[in-house]
Amino acid sequence: MSETTSLTGTAASTADSQETDLDRTKRRRAVVASVVGTSIEWYDFILYSVASGLIFPALYFHASDPFVATINAYAVFAVGFFARPIGALLFGHFGDRAGRKKTLIASLLFMGIGTFAVAFVPGYDSVGAWGAVTLTVLRFLQGVGVGGEWAGSVLVSMEWAKKGNRGLAASWPQVGVPIGLLLANLVFVTVDSLTGPAFMDWGWRIPFLSSIVLVGLGFYFRRTVEETPVFRKAAEDQRLARRPVWEAVRRNPKEILVIAFLRMAEMSFYQIATVFVFTFGTVIAGYSRGFLLTALMLSAVVCGVAIPLFGALSDRIGRKRVFVTGVALSGTFAPLYIFMLGSGSAPLAFLAILVALVPFAMSYASEAVLIAESFSPEVRYSGASVGYQLSSIVAGGPTPLITALLFKWDHSGYAVAGYAVLGAVISLIAVSFLKDSRTGRQSCA
Repeated sequence: MSETTSLTGTAASTADSQETDLDRTKRRRAVVASVVGTSIEWYDFILYSVASGLIFPALYFHASDPFVATINAYAVFAVGFFARPIGALLFGHFGDRAGRKKTLIASLLFMGIGTFAVAFVPGYDSVGAWGAVTLTVLRFLQGVGVGGEWAGSVLVSMEWAKKGNRGLAASWPQVGVPIGLLLANLVFVTVDSLTGPAFMDWGWRIPFLSSIVLVGLGFYFRRTVEETPVFRKAAEDQRLARRPVWEAVRRNPKEILVIAFLRMAEMSFYQIATVFVFTFGTVIAGYSRGFLLTALMLSAVVCGVAIPLFGALSDRIGRKRVFVTGVALSGTFAPLYIFMLGSGSAPLAFLAILVALVPFAMSYASEAVLIAESFSPEVRYSGASVGYQLSSIVAGGPTPLITALLFKWDHSGYAVAGYAVLGAVISLIAVSFLKDSRTGRQSCA
């Protein structure tokens, strides 16, 4: 009898161990798929960001005034941000109805097609303004895809994680931004060096063409992920909302509005540090395109390492504490960043670019779980997506246009820094209305 009991106990222990190993494998697979897919989508999106400052003004917007051409290029750039809320509404609905996995695959394909097609858009010399019109349509498709991407990738990673590690798990998909930034700039630097004078003619199209290979890779990884246990449980309990977007807005209007303004600091400073840096760095500081791209790539590496560290820190000391520190640092650093970039000292400018994204990493890493845990599972994809992507209208899209206009008015760059400080103040006010979910709320199933 005792032998039978011993054997039974051993079998149960082995089964528990196997189940634990299986769950661990599934969690790792969810994290990898989220990071890989998000990196590819942000690679696609950032390709356009880099091209809008370096290539598109001359290629698609032939104007006698280079400033007007730049404004036109940034206006098309902004279209992608204004399209994001549409993607949030569309993919948010299906993410809460059909599941996280299927929706993530769809958003990846949506984004990939829009990016790949950019490589075939003819310039102003060939088709006149129609090139810019086509570019605008494709940028819109990119924005819709990204609008559905963020919440899904965060939820797949977070909802597979153990309760005490949700901050770290949710921060891993955020690493996709610096990875995408690194890849996009690395490809541009490589192609620029290989094609030389032909870069502006046809060389710039190669990064967009190569994106289709990465999209295929992301599709493969995302197909291997299982649906999250949180969504499966909600489906089994018949708790799925019939109209999840409407339910999220009805239940959590305050959270959605707060989240829209929560990201002011992060989005405004990020655009300054990764897009405006090319305008200021080349026109005022006189640095080469290669110098700026190299510094920005190393900055992306630093940011990519910092994000999961700050995500893990949010599990220990709280999401809001990490977020507030990052926002405060970004507002404080903005004037110093402009001073260092325009100092005339290449090492000082390089250092400014290198560390610029560390405050961004603090707020960006902690906001993922802070936002996601503000909504119950049955409306989490919709609520997190809508709130997160509304900030694209508030801060993301207008920022390049605002910085360009401020730079036209004040070439010192300090007016642009003042805009970043204002964004930090708005974010600090907004986050005061949001609860810290580190201790675990009932809605965080």
